[in-house]
Amino acid sequence: MDTISMLAELRAERDRLMEAILVLERLAAGGQRRRGRPPKWLVASAPSVAGEGGTRKRRRFSAGTRAKMAAAQKKRWAARKKEAA
Repeated sequence: MDTISMLAELRAERDRLMEAILVLERLAAGGQRRRGRPPKWLVASAPSVAGEGGTRKRRRFSAGTRAKMAAAQKKRWAARKKEAA
């Protein structure tokens, strides 16, 4: 292994350690445990479960499925309106 690649690995490890230290300092400054969703700075620095990106791809409905859903909702609204009258 040459010296340049060793330096690159050491710098990458240093960056990971500095980020971990920063997260721990922020957590220690908070004091108590928080309820609910973690703050964005904590999520952005934490390793993601889904992968490196950390974002999920959104599942899209087809045009036909959206039309069926719209028709069903209109049917529910009509039934509710009929009940109210």
